[in-house]
Amino acid sequence: MMHKMKSLLYLGALLGMANACNKNTTPTTGGTDGAGYQLSGQLQNAPAGTKVYLAELGETQFVSRDTATTDEKGQFKFTGSLPEAGLYQVKTSDQNQALVVLSNGSRVELSGDANQLPTTYTVKGSPDSELLKTITRTLESSQRQMQQVMPRLEQRYTQAAQAGRQDSMQAIQRQAEALQSQGQREVARLVRQNPNSVVSAFVLSSVLNPDDNFTLADSVATQLKASQPNSRYTKSLVARLEPLRATAIGTTAPEISLAAPDGKNLPLTSLRGKYVLIDFWASWCGPCRRENPNVVKAYNKYKGKGFEIYGVSFDQDRAKWLKAIEADGLIWKHVSDLKGWESAAGQTYGIKSIPASILLDPQGRIIGKNLRGEALEAKLASVLK
Repeated sequence: MMHKMKSLLYLGALLGMANACNKNTTPTTGGTDGAGYQLSGQLQNAPAGTKVYLAELGETQFVSRDTATTDEKGQFKFTGSLPEAGLYQVKTSDQNQALVVLSNGSRVELSGDANQLPTTYTVKGSPDSELLKTITRTLESSQRQMQQVMPRLEQRYTQAAQAGRQDSMQAIQRQAEALQSQGQREVARLVRQNPNSVVSAFVLSSVLNPDDNFTLADSVATQLKASQPNSRYTKSLVARLEPLRATAIGTTAPEISLAAPDGKNLPLTSLRGKYVLIDFWASWCGPCRRENPNVVKAYNKYKGKGFEIYGVSFDQDRAKWLKAIEADGLIWKHVSDLKGWESAAGQTYGIKSIPASILLDPQGRIIGKNLRGEALEAKLASVLK
């Protein structure tokens, strides 16, 4: 239903992968001297001999690092030496896992019910691990709310769409977006309070959308480059932000010069002197097509007041592209190189999902991103007085 719902997929980076993505490798154990880490735990409902697995979060999956067994009291212990602080998963099964942060010198204590570990575990001795737990619980709560409410909103949205009630569709969309943003705002607040944590770096590069949180992410990256310059999480966040820097609010939008429907190249800079909405979309993109009526409404209202739209299509089929333009009444400027996700403009602007949009002032500076419906109209009303 909603274009922003895709950002919930970031939740999988922290929760879904923790439950499912495990790579079987030969367990390895580091040194056990005082400079290394120690993770001790006590699990309820864990008979003596229960296996406990420790896995490190790699780039795309968890990699097995060690295995321990519980004693008659449900206690277990991992010790070792690490090259740097990292995110780790402790689990008794794929359904029963907890996330912690380990680093040399850390003494982490974990406890919980072996049969309900995700919802019962507590962790002490590691501020980073406690932060990770708080963020995980926040995201889990947000996800549960979405799962409970979204089916009803989806049904109402479909009914409104079938009846052609645009106002109702927009109201339902605002409800869903507000619900989704609650959890994200709380996570952003926690990150803002912990700018030197590797957890914050991971969350900003893999869980929250760094494009929507660029100022916060850039600030955290700056502090981490000073405090932990060699951390893989610092490097990952810095690399994630680099392509976004060119399209940050206040910067001059990079040039786009692709073919219009008539076959002639139409440079973005040819529209200087007007407020321009760069609209990334495609004929095959359902959320894009559902958003088009809102864009048409804004265009019809402000096209005579110094406003233009520069549509960049991620289509590959020319006929389908042109048919969608006509069917949806998109009577503004259009370009495409018909390369789909390999679009040169999409690569330049770092577009990972559509619909996506960027609003430029008459000098070509970026003044807004991903404005939809009433938000777009409100922004245009404020600048086109």
